[in-house]
Amino acid sequence: MFTGIVERTGVVEAAVDTGGGLSLRVGVMDDSSRGPWRDVELGESIGVNGACLTVVDFDNGAGSAAVSFEVVPESLEKTTLGALRPGDAVNIERSLRAGDSFGGHYVTGHVDGTGEVVEMERQGDQVLFRVSTLPGLMDQMLDKGSIAVDGVSLTIVEVNRTDRWFSFAAIPHTLASTNLGALSAGHEVNIETDAFGKWALHGLRLGNSQPGGQEGP
Repeated sequence: MFTGIVERTGVVEAAVDTGGGLSLRVGVMDDSSRGPWRDVELGESIGVNGACLTVVDFDNGAGSAAVSFEVVPESLEKTTLGALRPGDAVNIERSLRAGDSFGGHYVTGHVDGTGEVVEMERQGDQVLFRVSTLPGLMDQMLDKGSIAVDGVSLTIVEVNRTDRWFSFAAIPHTLASTNLGALSAGHEVNIETDAFGKWALHGLRLGNSQPGGQEGP
């Protein structure tokens, strides 16, 4: 599991079509405030723009590291990973370990779908984003609820089901430490709705499916 607190940003070095899948290589620069990235292990789960991927190769270099993943067709279908090109910035978060602080919200790394940035409005030193997405995802959102956009834990400002968009605000730190600061209108992003909201919605639907709308045993 993840928290939606981006650990670092990386830069796509290679994105190669493997005939249905994608071989993805991401370069990660050493961070003077966090130290080098040196203890990544093969088989480890890492969130890349909110999608949980498995490390298949890892190289250390002078002042940087490179981590490789194999992206399966299902992940390409449900995420924006297939659109990545060399030079693109991606958000990176390693899976939560015992003893790690929990600063965001519960994020599984299983992307529910994608959305498109339709508007960005600067409000003081913050930026308000409006993102359009499918009604099925909108049904799982609540005003002031949690959401992960490209793997970043955020709070929903408003859910507009009529026009089919939701909004969130990003503060300067978030804009500077994630790829959100590089977004513009027309960009597609990965969306994972709040797991607890999904469970609650599933429970309601299950209850309503019983005769008379009563919950089953």
